[in-house]
Amino acid sequence: MLPRFCLLAALGLVLLPPVAAAEDYVPDEVIVRYAPGAEIATASRDRLSPNTRVVKLRKGETVVGKAAQLSRRRGVLSATPNYIARASVVPNDPGRDGIAGGWQAIQWNFAGPFGVNAPMAWDNLALAGHPGGSGATVAVLDTGVAYADRGRFVRSPDLRGTRFTRGYDFVGDDRYPNDLNGHGTHVASTIAESVDNGVGVTGLAFGATIMPVRVLDRYGEGDSAAISRGIRFAARRRVDIINLSFEFDSAIRAGQIPEILDALRFARRKGALVVGAAGNASGRSVAYPARAHHVLSVGATTEHGCVADYSNIGQTLDVAAPGGGPDAAVAGDVNCRPLEPPGRDIVQMTFRASNPRSFGLPGNFAGTSMAAPHVSATAALVIASGVIGPAPSPAAVEARLKATARDLGVPGPDYRYGAGLIDAAAATATAPPPAA
Repeated sequence: MLPRFCLLAALGLVLLPPVAAAEDYVPDEVIVRYAPGAEIATASRDRLSPNTRVVKLRKGETVVGKAAQLSRRRGVLSATPNYIARASVVPNDPGRDGIAGGWQAIQWNFAGPFGVNAPMAWDNLALAGHPGGSGATVAVLDTGVAYADRGRFVRSPDLRGTRFTRGYDFVGDDRYPNDLNGHGTHVASTIAESVDNGVGVTGLAFGATIMPVRVLDRYGEGDSAAISRGIRFAARRRVDIINLSFEFDSAIRAGQIPEILDALRFARRKGALVVGAAGNASGRSVAYPARAHHVLSVGATTEHGCVADYSNIGQTLDVAAPGGGPDAAVAGDVNCRPLEPPGRDIVQMTFRASNPRSFGLPGNFAGTSMAAPHVSATAALVIASGVIGPAPSPAAVEARLKATARDLGVPGPDYRYGAGLIDAAAATATAPPPAA
């Protein structure tokens, strides 16, 4: 475990933590946060915020050495490696494709015994005059989305009827956040895939608008600088929800990603609810950025209603949602059957074998990455329904989701399920939620 980054402002000293393995941060960059009014180094580049820059190393310099050097300068609050986050997906063996029998046959996560109760939620939204969450906007910060026909890229057949608003690619630094991995398309499809089109399956908030923001590359990896830019980009454009289906290494602590935490605070001030995947390390604590104070953290549950064996747990876990895969071994929990065959994964349309023109319904997606968009979509439904008033605050939406969650495990909130399994129908119902 890495020690927490510590700034001893009163003494003018900075204690740098040991850094993670080289593959966990960009090898030639340091992120520097300056105090207000401080002189910003002329060699710095890539402005992340008014007082934060990415500094490019010169030949012969090391990340650790450069961070230590910059930390000693007057007016520098922190100098840290540009850490890398990874998509929170747990691939299993390739599964089936093109399953017959309608969406109900395979989307247990929407309509099964331990799904999110989607059909009743859709009825609630139709009665409210905002079918499928129309009017709400969700920014998907991920590997991009198959949102448009452009060059070698095509729009996903099951996103043809989905509304999109302009996003950005912070990996390629252009206006076209096309997906080169498939992960982001899967996440966006869980939120807002089209319905009644005779194609594929369904999205939970099928009427919502998606803002695709690419912060992860074709391998599902993204650095702190790109992620913090993406968060600020979405927040400035007043999106309702920001979905973060990725995680940093479990060794990363808050002091090592201050620019991410600044961006999350900025998003909160702008009125965006940020939803994050708890992580897939089977750890006893939630991974960043989901662990941050201004993020609604989401653990994963299985088709059996058990916490998934890969899902991180802990006291900062807020809620749980379907992520698929095998059950964890939890003594006394009747829903957990770790010795039986695993439950099914989460099925959504995305492209196959990194070919952005070949789409299907792969059966190898399970993880907290898959759980988080269920919560983002439910939040979109709550906002669009008006059930807690027009333009509710992020805190109000979060409170509603927790108050209406379905209790699992031991009675009451706990470290395995948080407030419980998200329930889209209860969250959007006009009747008041049950008392906590």
